[in-house]
Parts: sequence; structure tokens; C-alpha cells
Amino acid sequence: MFSDFAFKIFNESIDKYHVLDNVYQAFSNPYPKDEIAHLLYRKNWIDTVQWHYEDIIRDPNIDPVDALDLKRKIDASNQDRTDLVEYIDSYFLNKYQSVQVKDNATINTESPAWAIDRLSILALKVYHMKEEATRTDASEDHKQKCSDKLAVLLEQKKDLSTAIDQLLADIEAGNKYMKVYKQMKMYNDDELNPVLRAK
Repeated sequence: MFSDFAFKIFNESIDKYHVLDNVYQAFSNPYPKDEIAHLLYRKNWIDTVQWHYEDIIRDPNIDPVDALDLKRKIDASNQDRTDLVEYIDSYFLNKYQSVQVKDNATINTESPAWAIDRLSILALKVYHMKEEATRTDASEDHKQKCSDKLAVLLEQKKDLSTAIDQLLADIEAGNKYMKVYKQMKMYNDDELNPVLRAK
């Protein structure tokens, strides 16, 4: 199943990041550029670094200059994340380009890559909730609450994985079709953002 394959790669990325646990560490992709695994690993690495950016920026004592710099890093990370989703969807568009779409085929509310994006974030939630559920310096009450939340996340992972694999099977069988809308973010565009345009 593709979801199992993707989740395994996401966990590889998360584990590798946490060896140093540093948002400024160098990135190295272990998979060849022509493989979907390369895109999945890169996608999750972006998500993992941004997860920790979001932790840092919530420090109530953060220096305002550092906070502004970090906000811009988060903005850039969001753009990279969206780009990677589009690259992953391009992979699926290419993979299924010769499928004969049935006359009664339907479209999904989200593309395969956006569902996979949610799975990548879910892998991070599972990893960090496991950490919280086993923290030696946490109270038993805290650990129990986090264990309960972890159980919900694992159920969500099962449901989301099933939905992703079913969507891909439906596309492959011609029961659903892909239609990808490229990003139209306005706030990064010098012509569309009135503040940037005024400069």
C-alpha cells in the first residue's frame, strides 16, 4: 500500500532530523532524485523543520528581530511545502495519465498529494505524542492524557491511510479522476500583494 510506503519514509526523515534536533542542520536526501521516495522524504523534512520553527517562535521571550527572521523562514517553508505537494501530484498525474476515465467518474475533494501532506503531518503528531506519553519528567496524569491522544492519532492514521490507498485505487481504475489546481498564493506575489506592489 502506498500509504505504508510513505509513512515509513516520513518516519525515516523524522528519526534522522532528531539525531541532531536542530532546525539549522544540513539536509541530505538518501533517495535518488528520480524516485517518489525522494519527494516524500524532502516533503516530510520540510514539515519536520517547520514543526520545530513553530515551537521556537512561540517562546514568549523570543527577541523580536529573531521572531521576524523566523516568521520569514516559516513563510519560505510554507512555499517549499506547497511546491513539494505539487511535485508529488505531478508524479501521480504522470503515473495515471493513460488510465481510461469512466464516464461516471467523480472528482475527490483533495488531490492525492494533499492527502499525503496530511499523512506527513500526522506522522509528526504521532512521533511527538509518543514522546510526551513516555516523558520521564512528566506526571502520570500528563502521560495518560497523551497516551489517550496517541490512540486517537493512530486510529486517524489508519483511517487516513485507508482513504489514500482507496483514492489511488479509484484513480487507477478510472472511477475517480485527478484535477490539480496550481497554487495561487497572493501574498508572496509582488503584483498581487498591495503592500509589496506599493514598494
